[in-house]
Amino acid sequence: MKQENKQLFPPSTDFCTLDYECSYLEGNKVRMYYKYVTRSNALFNSAVIERGWRRFGNYYFYPICKDCNECKSLRIDVNNFKPSKSQKKAIKRNKNTKYIVQSPSLTKAHIERYNKYHKWKEGKDNWKYRPINKAEYYENFVEGAYNFGKEVLYYIDDKLVAVDLIDITYDGISAIYFFYDPDYAWYSLGVYSLIKQIEFAKILKKDWIYLGYWVDGCKSFAYKTNFTPLQILDGFPEITKEANWKEFK
Repeated sequence: MKQENKQLFPPSTDFCTLDYECSYLEGNKVRMYYKYVTRSNALFNSAVIERGWRRFGNYYFYPICKDCNECKSLRIDVNNFKPSKSQKKAIKRNKNTKYIVQSPSLTKAHIERYNKYHKWKEGKDNWKYRPINKAEYYENFVEGAYNFGKEVLYYIDDKLVAVDLIDITYDGISAIYFFYDPDYAWYSLGVYSLIKQIEFAKILKKDWIYLGYWVDGCKSFAYKTNFTPLQILDGFPEITKEANWKEFK
């Protein structure tokens, strides 16, 4: 087998979940397909992200729900993006916000910010709250990063206020997960982090910001359609299949 083929098809354990309650559409059930890849690489990671898959740690996944195809994938057109008036305000609010880009790490502050954010979202948006521990955080956000996974740490007055986990792919940046200290909600750190991703992509000469899933009508995903122009992908093609991205309207 040629080296490229070995990279595109690394050894994996494949499985799917049983149906469980959907977080996006009330009354629906979710079933996820997983590849557990302990020796991933940049070529494989880039290929599956382009096809709408997601990565948490060593787990690559996408939904295979029965009788439902509402989860679509979105990506921002980096080279044609122009910030809106409200996005420019977020940039201005963060004129003194500092950041560090590095390999994913795990500290007490990471766990505290993550749990504080999710507890706050429980009250604000009715999220189901369950505190994360160090082992779970490491498995989800530190493992599997290899040379393509990064974290962007945001600081205000020398305090860690937000963590943005991303992958650098061959043609873009994949937004994996973002959380922040709700005491700093005024700064619109989620908006600012995506603006910074677009800035990083331009520096790295990448074309796309991969935003993950979007479900029409789901409040949690509404912010994604504010970053235009966008492309949308229907379905989650296998590695051997072409990804047919289209203009989002």
